[in-house]
Parts: sequence; C-alpha cells; structure tokens
Amino acid sequence: MTTTPYGKRLPARPDIGHLKKQAKDLLALYRTHDTTSEPTAFERFRAALPAAAGQDDAILIAQGLRLHDAQSCIAREYGFASWADLQGFVTARRAMLDDSGDPARALLHWLGLVYAGDISGGMNRARPAVAVRLLQDNPALLLGDDPYLACAVGDEAVLRQATERDPGWVHRAGGPLRLPPLVAVTHSALLQLPDYRERLRNCARHLLAAGASPDQAVGNRWPPASLQAPDAAHPLSALYGAAGGNRDPELTQLLLEAGADPDDNESLYHSLDRPECTRLLLAAGARITGTNAMYRVLDLDDLATLQLLLAHGGDANEAPGSAPGSEWGSLLLWAIRRRRSPAHIAALLAAGARPDVRTQDGTPARTVALRYGLTEVAQLLQDATEKEGQGSSSSSAPLAPDEAFIAACARGDEPAARAIQAAHPGILGTLAPAQLRLLPELAAAQGCGEAVRTMVHLGWPIETRGGDWDGSALNQAVFRGDAPLTRFLLEHGADWRAMHGFGDNVIGTLSWASINAPVPDGDWVGCAQALVAHGMPSVRPDPEGRDDGAVLLGGTHRSRFSEEVADYLLGVSSQAGARL
Repeated sequence: MTTTPYGKRLPARPDIGHLKKQAKDLLALYRTHDTTSEPTAFERFRAALPAAAGQDDAILIAQGLRLHDAQSCIAREYGFASWADLQGFVTARRAMLDDSGDPARALLHWLGLVYAGDISGGMNRARPAVAVRLLQDNPALLLGDDPYLACAVGDEAVLRQATERDPGWVHRAGGPLRLPPLVAVTHSALLQLPDYRERLRNCARHLLAAGASPDQAVGNRWPPASLQAPDAAHPLSALYGAAGGNRDPELTQLLLEAGADPDDNESLYHSLDRPECTRLLLAAGARITGTNAMYRVLDLDDLATLQLLLAHGGDANEAPGSAPGSEWGSLLLWAIRRRRSPAHIAALLAAGARPDVRTQDGTPARTVALRYGLTEVAQLLQDATEKEGQGSSSSSAPLAPDEAFIAACARGDEPAARAIQAAHPGILGTLAPAQLRLLPELAAAQGCGEAVRTMVHLGWPIETRGGDWDGSALNQAVFRGDAPLTRFLLEHGADWRAMHGFGDNVIGTLSWASINAPVPDGDWVGCAQALVAHGMPSVRPDPEGRDDGAVLLGGTHRSRFSEEVADYLLGVSSQAGARL
C-alpha cells in the first residue's frame, strides 16, 4: 500500500463516505479557527493546498475556504492531485476487489482508467494518475508477458521480446481491448505522466522500427458503439492518440516523420488545445477545410491559434458544414455569436472574411455585433464594408428603432434604452423571436450581467428560451454558476420550473452543472441558496443509502448534486425540520 509524504495510507477497502466525513470535519475545524489540533486545520491546508501555501491564519480565514477546498486537502494528504482522482481511485479499487475472482474483469476496469471511453468502450474519461496508483498497489494486474498490456504502460523490454518471438505481432490487433499495438501506445493516457512519457515514446519508436504502420487505427467504441461492436466509420488513428488525445508534440512528430497521414479527420480538430501539435500537423500538410477546426478555435477563444490556422490556408469564409454554428452560416457570424474580441474579427477580415455577410433572416453582421454589445466589432465591420465601397449598403445604415433599443440594452446602457422605449411605446412587442432570444444568449455569456439586468428592468420576457441548449436566462445563469445573476432573475419573476431543451428544469441544470463544473470557479452553492429562497423543493437523504451522492428532492425524486450543493441542501432541510 502506497504511503504519502503526509504519512497517510488508505485502507485496503477505502470508503468514500468516511473520506467525505474527514473533509467535513476538517472544514468544521477551519471554521471554528481551530488552534488545538496537531496539526491545526490551518497547518494542514498550508501543507497540502498550493493556494494556501505560505498564507497566515488570518488570510486563510478571509479566503472563506469551502468544502471543495477541504476535499482537495484530504485528497492531497492521501497522495492524489484532486478529490475527483481520490474518488475515482476508491470506486475503481472497490470494483476491482469485487472482481477479484474474475481477473479479466478487474483488468478491464483498470484499462478503463488508462484509456478514454472511445477506446475502452464506455463513457469514461481516462484517469492516468489513478491507474498508476492502482498498479502500484496491485502489480499483479500486469503479471505475464502480454505485449498489448506492455503497450499501455510503456514496457519496451516486453515489446522487444514479443517482436523477437513473432515479428508479425506489430501488425495485429490484440489484448483485452483488441487494439493495434501503436494505437495501444499512443492512446495510453499514461503519456500525460512524466514518469511514463519517455517509456511510451520508446515503445512507439520500437514499433515503427519493427514495421508497424504509422496509420494504425481502431473503430470508435464510444456508446452506442462498443468494444464488441466498434464504429468502423469513425476510426481513431494512432496519430489522433498522440496529437488529439494526449497532445504530445514529440510523439506527434515521430509519427508524422514515419509517414502518418495528418488528414485523419480527428487529429487537427482535437489538437487545437495544444498548438505545438497543431503546428506539426499543419507543417505536415494537414488540411483545414472540412474539419470544423476553424469553428472550434473560435469556441476556444484562442486568437494565436486562429491566426495560425489562417496563415496555413484556413478559409475565413468557410461554410460550417456540421459544425455547431451551422445555422449561423459563416465564421464571422459565429465569432460574433461567441462574442470574440475585435482582434479575432480583425484577423478574419484580414484573411478575407466578407464583412457584409448576413444571417439566414437577412440581418447584417454589423447589426448582429450590436445585438451582442460588441460596439468595437460593429465599427470594424462598418469600416471594412465602406472600404470595399459598400458604404451606402443597409449593413452600415443607421439602426432602426428596434435594433437601436436592443443595442443599448446589450451594452448595458439603461438610460439610452429607456429613452428609445419612451419614444416608441410598445417596442418590446415588436421584437422578433430571434431578437428576444438575446436575453438567454447574453445570460449564457461571460461578463454580460449588466445587459441582462437592463433587459429585465425594461420588461424583456424573462422566460424566453435560447442559447446552445434552448434554456431560459435562469437556466443559463445557473449553468454558469453565476449566483448574483441567478438571484436577480429569481427576484424579478424567473421560474425555477422553466424547462430547457434537454427536457428538464433549472433543478436539473443545477444538478448537472454542480457535478460537472462547466465554468471555472462557478458558485453553485450560491445558486442553490437563491433557488431555495424562491421555492425549490426540500431534499432529504436517500433512505436506501446508496453511495452515488443522490438525495430525494421533494420527498420522491432522486437527484444528484455536487457534494457541496447536496451538503447545503440537506443542511437547510435539517434546520427546517428542527424548527418544526
């Protein structure tokens, strides 16, 4: 059993409930300003949390540490980088113990931590640190000379022995996951760990030297496909594992030098999170058109990589194909909808993007920019349109009253919007559905709180649905963990029962977002506090005591929330019960 620098060891059969209690106990000591324990809560936070290192007690008190901080501290004390990794380890450890009588099943559990679901046949993401910790505690997992398992962990000696016995094995799929050897190496998430990186690269070098094709690939196993029935129409190449999955520039270069085809329809798109890999693919001749890479780079808000794609032939007027922005019709409009900076728009214009593009209903790009509060972008588009000799076109004409009203709202200029509304009574009733959807669209965007507040103050229909998943402004605010905006919308009549496009209400949004944290530093506890104050049903513990974090909402409906949110909701219910 691994011992951490803090001297803490997990038991052979760890219990997540006991670990949760340790975190809550630590938080309670912190909140009572404990100075009697040895070490104190403050000393434990300073020792384990990077953000707390070197901070004195007064500063730590002022930071208002929360349950997730205590959980992170506990996880690090046990040698894990995060609470999620500790939870993953406990779940996997218990599953493997339960499967101890079936070594093959236990091995598949472990491989589901080494490989993401598209390779292992599930909906999981890889957890390499957890996989290594389990292997350290149970080295018998890999006893034997299976070269396909050696590919997963970078055991070059086993690969060389296998090649000496049977040179042809490097061309065949095999092992528990039925992977070609090079795919097994490049898709192993252990590449993300420094101790395994060079080992796996050396395995790839050996396989290529032994004649393995650099274009080895396997059918996607992501559900509804499976390990037993992979989706051959969507192959995942060895290059995709290196450049798009693990984003390892050295391994990407190795495969490209060996002749790997950079146009596998996956690698470039997924490499955009690591521009070093993107540059290598482009230098090798990867095509950009048709991959949706131009649209994704706008989603990522990465100006430098956008410029890189444009410099390598990216079409600034590329049609969207099946990209998320297909209904918007052009990159320029999609950039506006994503509220990208004037520099993004300038880069597209310099690369030939047409400034006079229109939405499907005929709205000029400049008007769309003003609808999203992007006045500098609108000016850029007007200047570009006039430069092309189209200054008299409607795209640069004065705004109609409805668009001037929307533009004032979108930039948070309530006095200007009120003046227009006073001059044109009933103007809200004249707005088209596409214009009304701006309320949830802006609620979904970062930094648009004043625009949303202005719209609501002026009478915008508060339950209008929109955004990527057709939710109300309240749904969008809760999704982002924006507690102040959530509170404002509820105080102005927003209904937590409002449904969104996935067939659930705001409580479902709170459930998913608090667990998955789609926005860094979102305050989902604050959102829960606002919802409770405006009629959210009470919760109580699941009487079946299952260890999936679920609670009973309204007495009957099982719902899951992040531990912090569930802890708050259960505390509120407990306090209410105590008052009765």
